[in-house]
Amino acid sequence: MDGLLAAIAAPLARWLSDPQGGFIHPLWFLTGGVLTLLVSGIPFHIPQQYWRFSGIADLLNIAAASVGSAILFTCLLYVTGYPLPSVTFPFIYAMVLLLLMGGGRIGYRILSSEAFRNYFNKKRKIIIVGNDADIDLFMRAIRLDHSNALSVMGLISFRQNRKGHRIHNIPILGSLDDFSVILTQLDAQKKLPSLFVIIGQELRGEQLRDFLAIAGKWNIDVQRTPVITHLSPAANLELKPIALDELLNRPQIVLDRAGMAEMIKGKVVAITGAGGSIGSELVRQVADLSPKLLLLLDQSEYALWKINIELSESNFAGLRETILINIREKKRVDSLFQKYKPDLVFHAAALKHVFTIENNPIEGFLTNIIGTRVVADAAVKCGTQAFIMISTDKAVNPSSFMGVSKRIAEMYCQSLDKTIRDNDSEKKNQGFEWLGMSKMRFITVRFGNVLGSTGSVVPLFKRQLSHGGPLTVTDPNMQRYFMTIPEAVGLVLQASVRATIRFGNGDKTDEMLHQGGIFVLDMGKPIKILDLARQMIRLAGLKPDEDIVIEFTGAKPGEKLFEELFYGREAPVPTDHDGLLMATPKGMDIKVVTEYIDRIRYACDNNDVVEAITYVQKLVPEFKHLSN
Repeated sequence: MDGLLAAIAAPLARWLSDPQGGFIHPLWFLTGGVLTLLVSGIPFHIPQQYWRFSGIADLLNIAAASVGSAILFTCLLYVTGYPLPSVTFPFIYAMVLLLLMGGGRIGYRILSSEAFRNYFNKKRKIIIVGNDADIDLFMRAIRLDHSNALSVMGLISFRQNRKGHRIHNIPILGSLDDFSVILTQLDAQKKLPSLFVIIGQELRGEQLRDFLAIAGKWNIDVQRTPVITHLSPAANLELKPIALDELLNRPQIVLDRAGMAEMIKGKVVAITGAGGSIGSELVRQVADLSPKLLLLLDQSEYALWKINIELSESNFAGLRETILINIREKKRVDSLFQKYKPDLVFHAAALKHVFTIENNPIEGFLTNIIGTRVVADAAVKCGTQAFIMISTDKAVNPSSFMGVSKRIAEMYCQSLDKTIRDNDSEKKNQGFEWLGMSKMRFITVRFGNVLGSTGSVVPLFKRQLSHGGPLTVTDPNMQRYFMTIPEAVGLVLQASVRATIRFGNGDKTDEMLHQGGIFVLDMGKPIKILDLARQMIRLAGLKPDEDIVIEFTGAKPGEKLFEELFYGREAPVPTDHDGLLMATPKGMDIKVVTEYIDRIRYACDNNDVVEAITYVQKLVPEFKHLSN
């Protein structure tokens, strides 16, 4: 290539130095240019240079070789008796050679660079969504990032009445309220973008879900930038998919951390189901509050080992015991509680997979009903101060065996709490003398699905995505309440604080608690499972219905399209703490509840499913089993 450039440089320099002398010359003139460059280039390692990696040092060597070639070529002309075209020829030849060789290398390096390829192969036309100041910062940043492959074709402002204005000469197409109209107009013009980029954190929750739903109809991806400041380097502006928890949009709730510390610090705390999704997060948050002794109870060896290892790695300074146990085993549970005498019991152990319990109702009844009674009774007998039961929205107007089993567990804890609160000596003398003069509090906390819990829809979708799909959704209209696991557990602790050390104000919340009230976490608005599936596909960098198919399977036994947090007759009552609501479901006499639970236990022990379900139905008459 260098020789070819030298062959071009010789006649070009001849013509530039003497335009009247003509342009085409004998072949030996061209050959002279090639030979002199090859000779002069050897000391400067011109033949060994990589064009793609040429730098300043290479250009200096080329300049020196060009000057050397010009001198040798001039001498060659004198020796052969060929007159110089003009006295300027050596200088012009050196300059032309330098420009051709140096320019060739610079041009090749530019053409082979990633920035050049990205510039001419921009496949992602984007529309930026955000407030004006953040849009300005982002556009400045991407202009400094020469490797970016984004072409901004328009802006959507969070502010109203900004349509027609421009930022960095890019037009503002409208506001979020105009989103559907904007897409319709762009589609008519065949100018739809391939990506929306959301800047800032203002767009969240229901508004974000609506935005994603509209973008999804047009099959346009949505991503978000990190927080941008004036100091943000362009290299850090990596776009990321919308996180699942951004779809929930509950404002950060201020928790009574001082109350939690007072409740937990220096206490013996038992957590059943400690290896599960909720149980393990309870372990983490309780461990941070300096308990005297942490009892981790679970029947899963692996789950118990895993959370124990996590505590070790987090340098938990307190004492702990990992106890492999089945909560149905009354003698073992009683013995354990008498030995350690826990001050607080968080009861998260349960069989919670609806479809599994539909096929194994006896197992569900034994764990969720009988197991709960075993742990609750043991807690009363050992002098526990508070028993906190984790319940579910599926206990409301239950349609599944899992849901109704949790409702009966709620009822038993309610009846115990009410009997203790009322200090009903007559009841205590009729087979309930073991209640003694207990001042124990039974606290039930009811909430819906948590993102990422074991066996929930999110891990299912992840597994289906790893296999290339399809993602299976029961029904396009199916909705569920969702909350993040840390958020749910934080509110469980908050409810516990409110019902224990903050109890006694004599206000409406205290009154409802005295009447057997159940805490219900404010879950916000339900989310469509179909929207969640589509977002999971986008999180994987794929397109719904193109890269990954979504299939509708139809309702399974026990499955409702819409879950409820309150019974129809239960009006959700706000408490004196944000994020906590209260339900007051109808209670039942402890003697009646106990009698039916005994019958359910007897039927389960005899493997009589029909009889067990009969007593379950009598105890919870609103139970309407969706068997198909």
